[in-house]
Amino acid sequence: MAGLAAKIPVWSKAVVSFSRPKLQTFYKYAKVELRPPTPGEMSQAVGDAQKGIKSLMSGKFMELSVKQGWQNTLVATEILMWFFVGEIIGRRSLIGYKV
Repeated sequence: MAGLAAKIPVWSKAVVSFSRPKLQTFYKYAKVELRPPTPGEMSQAVGDAQKGIKSLMSGKFMELSVKQGWQNTLVATEILMWFFVGEIIGRRSLIGYKV
């Protein structure tokens, strides 16, 4: 038991030295990606949505490459899944609302 207690400071130092660069990288990206959108970004999103609707109406989306189409599909699926996860969290149930 004394040998195990002697190794705890060594292990904790190893854990800190291993995790510090990873946490710094996480913080660098989290500071940018996890902040709420600014008003300028919101107006840009509205403009992008209008372009998307025009693209759907004119058929211009048919000119996308397969890679771009696949990426758009994945982004739309991710947004849809976050909506479903949010609904499940809000209901506090997988099945439905408790009446």
